[in-house]
Amino acid sequence: MKAIINTKFLKNLFLFAVLFSSATVVIAQDDEEEGSKFSFSGSIDAYYRANLNAPNGADAQAPGSSFANLPGFALGMANVIGAYEGEKVGFVADLVFGPRGTDAIFASPMYSATGNIVNQLYAYWNVSDAVTLTFGNFNTFLGYEVISPVANFNYSTSYLFSYGPFSHTGLKADFALSDDFSLMLAVMNPTDLTEFNPTGQYAWGAQLGYSGQYLNLLIDNGSYEVDFTGGFDLSETFFLGLNAAYFDGDEEDGVGSFAGVAVYPQLATSDNFSIGLRGEYFAETDFFGAVGGTDADGDASVFAVTLTGSATIGDLMIKPELRLDSASEEVFIDSDGVPMAGLTSFVLAAIYSF
Repeated sequence: MKAIINTKFLKNLFLFAVLFSSATVVIAQDDEEEGSKFSFSGSIDAYYRANLNAPNGADAQAPGSSFANLPGFALGMANVIGAYEGEKVGFVADLVFGPRGTDAIFASPMYSATGNIVNQLYAYWNVSDAVTLTFGNFNTFLGYEVISPVANFNYSTSYLFSYGPFSHTGLKADFALSDDFSLMLAVMNPTDLTEFNPTGQYAWGAQLGYSGQYLNLLIDNGSYEVDFTGGFDLSETFFLGLNAAYFDGDEEDGVGSFAGVAVYPQLATSDNFSIGLRGEYFAETDFFGAVGGTDADGDASVFAVTLTGSATIGDLMIKPELRLDSASEEVFIDSDGVPMAGLTSFVLAAIYSF
């Protein structure tokens, strides 16, 4: 069965490549006539990860956040993005391959086990200079961090990112209210159900932006999340990012709640090297279960500090990273098999973008 699945996957990949090449030729011809623009971009990433105070190998533990959780030398993902930007309309086809990509589309209910590789797939229409409509599957508008490692300063991800939504499928409208103010409104499938809607219910989203600061709201079938994302250039070399969120789960479905805040001070020491810190406090209630274990009251919490260096060599980024997770409960295991509350780990990542 595995051979059949792999054969089908390769055939589909080959067919996509042929169609993609054909589309590129046609669009290139149209570009000459209409001034439209087709782009092809993406990235690849790989990393090495080791625990400094806990076992490594098959029984290795990792922080309870998404991605960069595999022991030893490990793969991230290959990300391939084709985009067409016309005067009024365009599209984005964002495909992912590898463990990070699989984690990113974990809730795709039909095809995730048989080769779904779609991270984003949407078309848009610039109705006017102030209004854009987007239809399809797009990454979430909540949170400071994103799926692609190229756009994150830290390689490992935060708890706030990991337990917020990853992607949505639906229709959104973006409004440029002024030079500083923006507004987005959306109607979407339930969170992370990106292929189709098996429930018949819908989620609603809104975002109010002002000069790079964003207040986000997601209402989804009895649950809601309020999120603030922003940042400030405190000098030419020093940037401070901020993220805070509160999620209230549906009590009838037994979904708990969480709240957290993260700060991201980043200093550029030269044109080719920066150093940044992520300090995050994340607390859950009603046995949400994110930290990795809960106490008798269901209100476990974690404080995580991640120190990351970022060296740029052309289109290649090298990121060494030291991370310390300190939980309110003994959710980790030390080298002797004894429960402990803290985990110290090291990651070295390589990210190439094109």
